[in-house]
Amino acid sequence: MLRTKTYHKKKIVVVFLGCALILFALMGRLGYLMIFQSEYYSEKAQELHERERDIKAARGRILDANGVVLADNKAVCTISVIHNQIKEPEKVIEMLVKELGLPEENVRKRVEKYSSIERIKTNVEKEVGDRIREYNYSGVKVDEDFKRYYPLDCFASKVLGFTGSDNQGIIGLETVYDEVLQGQNGKILTLTDARGVELEDQGEVRLEAVPGQDLYLSIDVNIQKYAEQAAYQVMEQKSADRVEIILMNPQNGEIYAMVNAPEFDLNDPFTVEGSEGMSEEELQNARNQMWRNGCINDTYEPGSTFKIITAAAGLEEGVVTPSDSFFCPGYKIVDDRRIRCHKTAGHGAESFVEATRNSCNPVFIEVGLRLGTERFYHYFEQFGLLSKTGIDVPGEAGTIMHQQEKMGNVELATCAFGQSFQITPLQLITTVSSLINGGTRITPHFGVKIQSSDQTKTKILEYQKTENIVSEETSKTLRTILEQVVDGGSGKNAYIAGYHIGGKTATSETLPRSANKYISSFLGFAPANDPKVIGICVIHNPQGVYYGGTIAAPVIRDIFANIFPYLGIERDPMAQETESE
Repeated sequence: MLRTKTYHKKKIVVVFLGCALILFALMGRLGYLMIFQSEYYSEKAQELHERERDIKAARGRILDANGVVLADNKAVCTISVIHNQIKEPEKVIEMLVKELGLPEENVRKRVEKYSSIERIKTNVEKEVGDRIREYNYSGVKVDEDFKRYYPLDCFASKVLGFTGSDNQGIIGLETVYDEVLQGQNGKILTLTDARGVELEDQGEVRLEAVPGQDLYLSIDVNIQKYAEQAAYQVMEQKSADRVEIILMNPQNGEIYAMVNAPEFDLNDPFTVEGSEGMSEEELQNARNQMWRNGCINDTYEPGSTFKIITAAAGLEEGVVTPSDSFFCPGYKIVDDRRIRCHKTAGHGAESFVEATRNSCNPVFIEVGLRLGTERFYHYFEQFGLLSKTGIDVPGEAGTIMHQQEKMGNVELATCAFGQSFQITPLQLITTVSSLINGGTRITPHFGVKIQSSDQTKTKILEYQKTENIVSEETSKTLRTILEQVVDGGSGKNAYIAGYHIGGKTATSETLPRSANKYISSFLGFAPANDPKVIGICVIHNPQGVYYGGTIAAPVIRDIFANIFPYLGIERDPMAQETESE
């Protein structure tokens, strides 16, 4: 009996101690939550009673060199509903269907959905948003928003790029400078009860949005318009597939204009002409093709415009001088290949300057062979042709070139006059700029400065330069030779009386050669003694006469004639006097 009592007492003590331990554990846990976790759970409780809506930040503007706005913001609205606050659901559904033009089934599904907030439609015109606000229906929210707007529609479309429905950049400069342009969204905070109904006496707390920064470009609206007009004119005249034009300052790499005709409407970038009957995949491929920037994204065989680079390498290495004599019989035999000149009868005896004026293939093959594969490849690399230019636009293509160890005499010969390898128009104009500006490799670019929306903070953008890729003497000699190409040589159709213009023509055949499709181009700069502007025109698959000197050179000539006075490039009185005599 005594033993039984003792056993019960022990049992009671164990139970008591167990309960005490549990109680102390609970008290400890409660104390921990109240003291150390109080802030965390306060925030959780606050979140349960707070409803948050975004205030969209205005995206930074994009402006040209003169301050003309190229990309701006248009005030729009976002329409949302809060299920627990709707008192007249049928009237709300009817109103939203009527004002937004949406199917009733879609609207009803969203209005009746149990969620903290349900978005009905974005990018609603402000007038429509104002009308919806006037209905004053409980649970219907009309929030201010911004939609990207391009005042000049198709202007430089493949350079500027555009944004998606979330106002985030998709292509072009809008993508590269997205973080700069985006800004910081604000918030609208409202308090609700346990059912999710807003507490009317609590009002709203607003955290205002911070607008994005403005981006200033080197593009000049007037120069770009001249270039676009010239591109569309020659594309129509020659029934060409497309035309690309770049105009740039060869001293610092600032791009005045970049045209990729045909352009597309930045305010309607997803519509493709003739897309009826296309599958979704075909439609997206068509869009991607429409958005491609051929100046940067596509490579081509440059043809005779590349002779500028071969000449620079030959002059710098000393394997050729302007007065060197050559003889062109109309072809040159390299190993077992007979490589012909464009003039099959041959140019006969000629100096190097005359060979450049005549765009003589055999002479440039000879210069390439004198350099040899190793030195030719060395200059190809030194001039920057094996790396990308670093332009501030996405998707730049790299040069497609033979591997040095697989480059024989035939490959060297064809490369010397611009065939059997591919580069972008941008790479070509950048490299030539660097050879004629005294030998400084520049970085082509559009962005010049970034400025806060209130104009209190400004950041000037800087770009890399590499000096002495050729000597000043070689650069000066090259400019002199190229001026003679325009002054009576193959580039004579780019000549403007009273101006010193240098340049080079090119006509190359696309692959496969059997397709008989050509690319006509001309690269020119002025003034020849101190270049302030350089331009390239590339015409793809022109019909009829397709020679670069005949159809591409006049395009650059006409653009130069329009922009020389605008850029302050004046006629040379001495040159005018000589012409008069």
